[in-house]
Amino acid sequence: MCWAGRVMLGTFSTLLVLVPAAAAACEFGPFPDRATGIVCRMTKPAALLLNQETAQVIQAAFRSAKFPNITGERSMRLLGRVAYGLSNIQVNDLSIERSEVELQEDNAIHISIKNVSALFKGTLTYGYAGAWFLQLFHSVDFEIESSIDLQLNINLLCQKYKVAPDASDCYLTFHKLTLHLQGDKQPGWLKQLFTDFISFTLKLVLKREVCKEINTVAQTLTNFILDLAANFVRDKDIIVDISLASDPVIKANYIESHHKGLVLYKNTSSVLSDSVFSPTLLTQSRMLYFWLSEHSLSSLAAAAFLDGRLLLSLSGEKLQELFEMEDTEVQQKAVQRIFQGTSYNDSVAKVWSLTQPQISLQPEGTVVSSLVAVEVSILLAGEEPLVALYMEQEVTVTIQATYAEKKLILQPVDSSVEIKVFKCTADPRGEDPSIQSFLQSMILVAGIPEVTARIGSALTSLMNSKRLDLFDIINPEIITGKGYVIVQLDFGFPSHVLLSFLEKSL
Repeated sequence: MCWAGRVMLGTFSTLLVLVPAAAAACEFGPFPDRATGIVCRMTKPAALLLNQETAQVIQAAFRSAKFPNITGERSMRLLGRVAYGLSNIQVNDLSIERSEVELQEDNAIHISIKNVSALFKGTLTYGYAGAWFLQLFHSVDFEIESSIDLQLNINLLCQKYKVAPDASDCYLTFHKLTLHLQGDKQPGWLKQLFTDFISFTLKLVLKREVCKEINTVAQTLTNFILDLAANFVRDKDIIVDISLASDPVIKANYIESHHKGLVLYKNTSSVLSDSVFSPTLLTQSRMLYFWLSEHSLSSLAAAAFLDGRLLLSLSGEKLQELFEMEDTEVQQKAVQRIFQGTSYNDSVAKVWSLTQPQISLQPEGTVVSSLVAVEVSILLAGEEPLVALYMEQEVTVTIQATYAEKKLILQPVDSSVEIKVFKCTADPRGEDPSIQSFLQSMILVAGIPEVTARIGSALTSLMNSKRLDLFDIINPEIITGKGYVIVQLDFGFPSHVLLSFLEKSL
């Protein structure tokens, strides 16, 4: 997903993922905003931060550019025809003075890179045929000192509802292009001769090859991020569709992209036609915003239910903590009767959803309602497990979510339980109100917090398996409203992720 989030040619590669632009290849319906399940907004401060990575990516583009051999010839009086060739051209000692980025409302990102100093090295072979057919050819190592300004206008295109960057609008301006022959031992006239011969051709070749490589790097990085995003929102048979739902919005201070956010599960898909998204819900005070619809989260919960993932087992110490939340005589008697004196290590409790959870996003938090079953079994050696307790209950819980220290924390702030079915070997007729009262209290005080904590931990592990923990997420806030949730944050960029990828790919 756009979470994955997530690089820019310093800046632009991330923006490419978050903000693809519409083209003729992408035709949206008459009301595209109503089909928006996920929205990403990146503000100008984020673009400026990511632009600091531009130097490293441009350096990678220069280093990986494959410069062809340059040949030419010219007729000179007395000397006859003079021919030359430059081969084995490589780039050394590349540095960038500064880089600037501007967001333009014509679906483009303008990057201006000032004073790229590069030292090109290679071999110069030259020769001339005199009037008396005397042929002399020499080879000498050369260095070319250059100072270049680089202008990039990166157009964001939409192909098959995915982003396709076009960085072909690329200009190089040369402030200096000086040829040094090996040790500067050659006569000055020869150095000047070849400088005049090759400077124009060399400029054209450098522009063509460097700009071509930058475009290649743009495509490579975009594919990398799209693959990373697609992997982030895929887990076995559950997939979130992050293809574009409508045209992006590009302002001077932020970029915004709209995605379908539909959940695909075993060839079935949810349908969204009544999105409540409004641009006014998002501000510009943080670097990055994610808006998620109630529909997307509800569909994820439905897919998890259908996939049999809403099941939790507790035993041993966790089971003991759950049933011994209070050290009272009434509690001790109730527990003893339920477990019939059996050790917690010889017992297991299972909790699972009998019905698809219903999710409602409200200002107070995420309200989850479901019919839940609880079963406590006693494991007897050589015998079938004995079901000591079975309950079905309507549970409604309001959860507030936070993200801190690379962990998702789910905190129940309000909950209610209504027992629908009650079977207990210690109270087969259900005539002992103390047991039901104890169990209901245990579920509210300890059971629901334990279940939400386990879900939060499982989701954290899932997100970290998608490499979210590699990113430096700063002061994240998760805010719920009526029908939506907003995640807003600042971030630091993990340079090593980008560099490692570039080293392997280029």
